Formats: sequence, C-alpha cells, structure tokens
Amino acid sequence: MTTQVHQSALDPSTDHESTTRERILRLVVEDGPVSVVELAQLLDLTAAGVRRHVDALEQDGQITVHAVRVAGQARRGRPARRFVATDRGQAALSNAYSNLAAQVLRFLAQTGGGSAVQDFAAERVQELEDRLSAVVAGAGDDVADRTAALAGALATDGYAATARPVPGGRAVQLCQGHCPVQDVAAQFPQLCEAETQLFSRLLGVHVQRLSTLAGGGHVCTTHVPTTSTPARTAADRPAPAETVEGTR
Repeated sequence: MTTQVHQSALDPSTDHESTTRERILRLVVEDGPVSVVELAQLLDLTAAGVRRHVDALEQDGQITVHAVRVAGQARRGRPARRFVATDRGQAALSNAYSNLAAQVLRFLAQTGGGSAVQDFAAERVQELEDRLSAVVAGAGDDVADRTAALAGALATDGYAATARPVPGGRAVQLCQGHCPVQDVAAQFPQLCEAETQLFSRLLGVHVQRLSTLAGGGHVCTTHVPTTSTPARTAADRPAPAETVEGTR
C-alpha cells in the first residue's frame, strides 16, 4: 500500500526522506522477504534511491537480509538480497502507527470535543462486537463459559487473553497480556472504557476493570461476576454492611 508524501514547509527534504523510509519499512513488514528491485517497482522509485533507504534501515537494525536463491538466476552462486523486518523494525513501525493514531485522536478531541472521541471508541469496538457476539453466545448461558469463549476469541486475535476463576467461584478474571492500542489508550482512556462496556454487553453482566496495560499494569484485568445477583454470606460481606444489616 502506498501513501502520498506531504513535504514539510520548513524542511521538505527531511520530511520526504522520513516518509519514504517509513513506507519502505512498511512494505518490508507486509511483503518481506522482498528485494530492492521489487520495492522500487511497488513505490515507483528508482532502485538506486530505494537502495539508499534500505541501507540506512539495515544499518539501523530495522531490516535484515534473508538470503534465498532465485530459480534461473543468471549470476551463478550469488544469492538474491531480499529483506525482512527485525523485531526492532516491527516495533518502530508500531510506534509510528501509534503516534499517528494519537495525533488523529487529539485533533478529533480539539475539533469535536470529548464526546467525539467517545463516539470513535464506541465505533471501534463495534466491529469487534459484531465478530465475537456469535462466539460468546455459542458458549451458552453460563457466564464462566461465556468468559472462557471470549478469552479464546481474543487470544486468537492476538490479545494473549485468558480466563482465570477467582477463589470462591463467584467470579472470573478476564486477563489480556497484550493490547494493540496500549500507547494510544494511555492518552485516551475512552478506548479502554469502550472495551469494558463491550465485555459487559457480550457477557450479560456488569464487569469491572481492575487494571490496564495502558494504565501501567502488567496485564489488563477485568472482574467478571459469574452470577448477576450473588448471594452473600456473612463472611462475604464487608464490615460496614454487616453492621447496618444487623440493626434492621
């Protein structure tokens, strides 16, 4: 996928260089192993111009050579130089997307107010809800089973999710070890709030977020009661509630 290059009025050459390099890195991530010639064709640039950016990305440790032999290659014994992204390159591209998303949401908040960000967050989780609702519904009426089904579906989507029973059997904790919008959600908690509301709708009970990766936690943890109106024993009740009830 190609994008238009918007040159800076202050330093157009620097902005152009940065944008082209990011486009090349994105193509290596998406299409690698890929050669300089193929990158040049995709970007409609000269191979010499692309090679300069590729060399810079390789020196920075964001891409590396993946040597393969091309069938019928004229130069005997010489492998084609094809490039793949390194972990550092993947992270750099992810950060670039996060920075862009944060800029877009800041602009949205400035022009449309806080409600505009909330509307965007709700729209974002709508696609997830449409996709996961059938999976959760297929688990039946038991909240614990539905939570397990939701965790499995989220894990498939890359959220590293698990469902962990809470001692006592009255609740389950839905834990997510990865968040694709963690950096952006740290600036815009509306994204986390919309996801929490989504979980409540899917599971049919009121859930509570205990921690988030965006908030500095080591995992996103959502408390899911397995009964909507759990019967509480004296041992379950907080001390103030016991005192009030005992006077009735």
